[in-house]
Amino acid sequence: MIFFDIDDTLFDFATSEQEAFYKVFEKHNLVENLMLYKKSYKEISGGLWRRLEDGELSLAELGSERFRKLFLEHQLEMDEVLFNQDYLTFLGEQTHLVPGAEKVITELSHKRLAVITNGYSDVQRSRIHHSPFKDAFEHVITSENTGFQKPQTGIFDYAFDKLQITDKSNVLIVGDSLTSDIRGGSNYGIATCWFNPNYKENDTSIKPTYEIHSLEKLLEIVK
Repeated sequence: MIFFDIDDTLFDFATSEQEAFYKVFEKHNLVENLMLYKKSYKEISGGLWRRLEDGELSLAELGSERFRKLFLEHQLEMDEVLFNQDYLTFLGEQTHLVPGAEKVITELSHKRLAVITNGYSDVQRSRIHHSPFKDAFEHVITSENTGFQKPQTGIFDYAFDKLQITDKSNVLIVGDSLTSDIRGGSNYGIATCWFNPNYKENDTSIKPTYEIHSLEKLLEIVK
């Protein structure tokens, strides 16, 4: 069994986020200072996602909170809940892939494949449904559905139970995040593959089983 992360592992999240961000601000006639808003948003959102990984807030709280903080910082009178719903709708329409992703999933189609993601269920399922991966995965397991997020063991317990996996030695998780994908997999006792296309330095104590800089290198590991 191979578990895949979604964002920045199979899907190009930066491009997807950028397009969805523009569309939602365009819809609400707020594009004039878009670059300024985007800079603030990235800082706010990054901090909230780290808090999510640490179990300090839920995914539902994160969604509206990032825009509440943004609007407060820039003195904008907007409904953060409705704005977040619009943003997620636009995000669910984005299907930009990481280079090599389609080839890798196609060539691994004879393997058992599944997704474990900290993203929103409706968004991730929509993106997969409209991508070449529509029928590629046995299950799409999301933190929103399970009530746990990577690196918490609960989301892995859920995945193993759902997929009736009993042997950890035959399981691999592939993801771009050391703190969620790799830490979660390592803590759970399964092999990990850190997808690191930008050659980031690993200055943590987290040690992946494998490290790859192009997704296609995964094929050599699996073989």
